[in-house]
Amino acid sequence: MTTAQIDRLLTVKEVLDMVALGKTKLYDMIQLEEFPEPIKLGSLSRWSLLEVQEWIAQQKMNRAA
Repeated sequence: MTTAQIDRLLTVKEVLDMVALGKTKLYDMIQLEEFPEPIKLGSLSRWSLLEVQEWIAQQKMNRAA
């Protein structure tokens, strides 16, 4: 039996805390399509928790390869 993953939207501060990057580096990586794009809610930017977790998992896999 698998448990369903629950997604939620993260602020930029939460994303930066999770991935240990600076804000400029994060936005540079988004521009280069190396990090998931934010979801725009009016003037706000939010990131999918599941997409960020998937990106982190991919970085771990790349390291192991």
